[in-house]
Amino acid sequence: MITKKEYNKRVFVKYFFYSLGIILGVFFLLWLFRVINADVFFIGMENKTFDLRQKAMAAHKVANDNIVIVTVDNASYEYLVGKYGEWPMPRKVYADIADYIEQQKPAVIAFDLMFVNSLKSSNQDDLQLAKRFAKYDNLYTSINFDNLNSQIRKPENLPEKLSVNLKNDSKINFKNSLLEYTNCRMILKEIIDATSNIGHINLIREEDGIARRINPIVSYQGNFYPHLALKVGIDYLKRYENIDEKNLYVNKKMDLIVGNRKIPLDILGGAILNWYGASGEYNKNSFKYIPLWQVEKLTYGETLDDDSRLEKNYFKDKIVYIGVSATSMYDIKSTPVERNMPGVEMHATFINNLIDNNFIWHIPLLIDLLITLLLSLLVGFIVLRFESTVMASLTCVMCSIFYVILSAWVMNNFNIWVSLVFPLTFMLLTFICVYLVKYFRKSRDFEHTYKLATTDGLTELYNHRYFQEQMIQNIETSKRYNSVFSLILIDIDFFKKFNDKFGHQSGDAVLKQVAQIIKKNVRSTDIVCRYGGEEMAVILSNTKKEEAAITAQKLCDSVAGKIFDLVNNQKEHVTISLGVAAYPEDGETPQEIIECSDKGLYQAKESGRNQVGIFSRKQV
Repeated sequence: MITKKEYNKRVFVKYFFYSLGIILGVFFLLWLFRVINADVFFIGMENKTFDLRQKAMAAHKVANDNIVIVTVDNASYEYLVGKYGEWPMPRKVYADIADYIEQQKPAVIAFDLMFVNSLKSSNQDDLQLAKRFAKYDNLYTSINFDNLNSQIRKPENLPEKLSVNLKNDSKINFKNSLLEYTNCRMILKEIIDATSNIGHINLIREEDGIARRINPIVSYQGNFYPHLALKVGIDYLKRYENIDEKNLYVNKKMDLIVGNRKIPLDILGGAILNWYGASGEYNKNSFKYIPLWQVEKLTYGETLDDDSRLEKNYFKDKIVYIGVSATSMYDIKSTPVERNMPGVEMHATFINNLIDNNFIWHIPLLIDLLITLLLSLLVGFIVLRFESTVMASLTCVMCSIFYVILSAWVMNNFNIWVSLVFPLTFMLLTFICVYLVKYFRKSRDFEHTYKLATTDGLTELYNHRYFQEQMIQNIETSKRYNSVFSLILIDIDFFKKFNDKFGHQSGDAVLKQVAQIIKKNVRSTDIVCRYGGEEMAVILSNTKKEEAAITAQKLCDSVAGKIFDLVNNQKEHVTISLGVAAYPEDGETPQEIIECSDKGLYQAKESGRNQVGIFSRKQV
């Protein structure tokens, strides 16, 4: 009986090696997934879980009331084309709309529109619009970078006033292939000369076509340029905080510092948006959309019906974003919360995140790995702890469900993106692997226990109980297939005198050696048992009595020709006597066959020992 201390030590060693195996297994699978590029699959699936969590949480989020989107929707597009005869409409209209909104003293007005050179627009209208940008310091517009071949469009030099100084202490390379551009689609020179309130509107979709991030900073011709939404957000926050919009800083934790706020960036320089849900008449919590046709009518003094009327000074202190949502105008994006979301709403989402300081922070890979290891160890412990497979499975499933709910709760309350797919996959793999190990260990223990129950400890032959079971089984098999089998009973000659002369230890040594000789000289399908004391038995399947007699003689000769090693370096010869019987010739029950074989053994002993005795029922 082992002590409690020894038992605890064994338990500790067992769990230590299981834990070590799980950890090594996780690292091995990580390496394997890396080799076969499975990380691409995991990233894609993880993004899908992010979308599901965001979509579930977006219904409970409320967008900032101070962000208003004036949109060129389908109705506005039809109205404006009908009134002005073409698209784009005259830029003087935009200038007049800017005047109308500025009268209400908004915080910011931003055009998510590209005012590029156009044959349809008159130079006078372009100048009118440029004058508005010079007049209002809170009026913004956009520019776009790309990598178009320089033979098609010559890259233009941008004035220094549009760029920012970036101090970067992080591992992010802002000159990587996704953030550095070689060309630029220029807007009107008059606007560029008139204002520095110009930001890029570049967007990078991920491999599945979903837009989840915005790049606040990109590189062009060695300089850094901020996103339009970042510039608009900074302009709004300057009312309440001291922010230097010309000098930006990314710290070692990859946070873009904006006043008292931090924008967590990923390794590619992207800010993960925290979504508020698709806007529309059925979602009152998201951004307020005002059709441009309504604002245009108000700009020129037309009256609106009650359903379209805006409150007096509706735009006061608000961030007013002017963009397009008409499906025919190609500024539609797929996002986690909506398959067809206007790009302007992504800008609004970024600004809202900046104001609320609630961008999503994706935990680093190292923390992901640590969580995966802990969860895998937990699953391994559960499988080892529970004897019931059903209970272990249910407990692991409940742990997985709890982890999924916890990850959603953490994202909703702390804006932290904890990975789901990677940990859950390894939890499943750990469950399968540990359960298989546990199953094989149980199988091995069962085999060991079975061996102890059926094997003689001294000779390592099958014991008497197993012998009796096999006799019955061989009789049933022979009856079913109309076959025969034979039995050889073996007794060591004068074994009692041998023990008296050389001692029981030498007797045990002889028993072991005789057992080994018998096993070596019979077929692997034959069953060698210790019948009792110095007696042994061999069951020979599909063997006639004559054939069994030949085998018995072979055994007799092999033992007689062997010099046995005893204790104290002594050596001695030993002989055996054998009796042979067969089924069904000598009996139809185990008792009858054993009795007949025992009589043959008695004959051999009476005839001088060291020989084979064969008794037949015909002799009776």
